[in-house]
Amino acid sequence: MPGRRGRCRGRSSCRTATLRVVTVLGDPAVSGDAAPARPVVPGRVESIHLAPESGAPMTAVDRIRAVAGVGLEGDRYAERAGHWSPDPKVDRQLTLVAAEEIDRLAERFDIVLGPGETRRNVTTRGVDVNALVGRRFRIGDVECEGTRLCEPCQYLTDLVGQPILEPLVHRAGLRARILTGGDIAIGDEVVALD
Repeated sequence: MPGRRGRCRGRSSCRTATLRVVTVLGDPAVSGDAAPARPVVPGRVESIHLAPESGAPMTAVDRIRAVAGVGLEGDRYAERAGHWSPDPKVDRQLTLVAAEEIDRLAERFDIVLGPGETRRNVTTRGVDVNALVGRRFRIGDVECEGTRLCEPCQYLTDLVGQPILEPLVHRAGLRARILTGGDIAIGDEVVALD
């Protein structure tokens, strides 16, 4: 989307601004290094969303084809049409977010986001997605590797029109690479492999 790219050019500038705000809050539940630990597994896929291009509304699907080394068929990052697509990094093939964090946002901060509004592809329940950074895991028959946290940024805040930046620091999801392709469906198990 024109005019949006200048806000949060690089990951380090987003993170620096975000961490500064969190320090001011001083709330250990929000400013801690990570969300409270939940079991890594077993967990399940609660919803699946994709968008054909940057800024486009997320579309809910029951099942999606994951292509190894590429992304989800029809999603903006697989099509290289996402907000950060010109960046050559390969860790945007799949994004996940824990439903518990979306619930927490509503309960604690009175910010209600509908399914897909986090702009993450897969919403899980019963999985500590933060614990999957640097680990291999399986969603249905698709093998993935967690690469890094998917921190909130001003671009996402502007798209959803809610003050989500501070409440979602270290809680906004996970970026992952797709190692082996296959289908991901609602209800699929999410299982750590190492």
